[in-house]
Amino acid sequence: MSRTPSTMLELGTRAPDFDLPDPLSGGSVSLSGYRDMPLLIVFSCNHCPYVLHLLKSFAEYAREAQKSGLSVVMINANDIDNYPADSPQKMIDLAKQYELDFPYLYDESQQVAMAYRAACTPDFFLFDSQHRLVYRGQYDASRPGKDEEINGVDLKSACQALLEDKTISAQQLPSMGCNIKWRAGNEPHYL
Repeated sequence: MSRTPSTMLELGTRAPDFDLPDPLSGGSVSLSGYRDMPLLIVFSCNHCPYVLHLLKSFAEYAREAQKSGLSVVMINANDIDNYPADSPQKMIDLAKQYELDFPYLYDESQQVAMAYRAACTPDFFLFDSQHRLVYRGQYDASRPGKDEEINGVDLKSACQALLEDKTISAQQLPSMGCNIKWRAGNEPHYL
């Protein structure tokens, strides 16, 4: 496990387009399906201890936030040849286990992860209804093995401010997690 921080993409950046398969539904999901909606995109995977540390809390929060008008999408970009625990079938298993009620997409080419400058799992990107980046950073300060409450305070505060049309602080701390498992020769230039 390589402890890797977010790249902290510049605030105001437009969400890069995507159209990715959703193993759960058997269909595909694209950015255009969220036109005029605030959107939280999370780069994640099935096996990362940082993801598993907060996934129960995050899944519960996502269920509530969606009732308030926030759309949520999770994307797995890991190399499944070397990390078979992140395969689409295992994504379906994880979604059922944690009762995920939002799309969990598979970025096989890793091009979407690169477009977002994603670096770690979990890596959170919150966009307003015009799909401009308003928050990128940590869920909260908890980490696996640390005696700290998992409360999602950083992300939840940003989401609440966005949904209430309030200012979101630009003082944002990077997420921390396992590095995205890039296929050999596919490592992005920004790392």
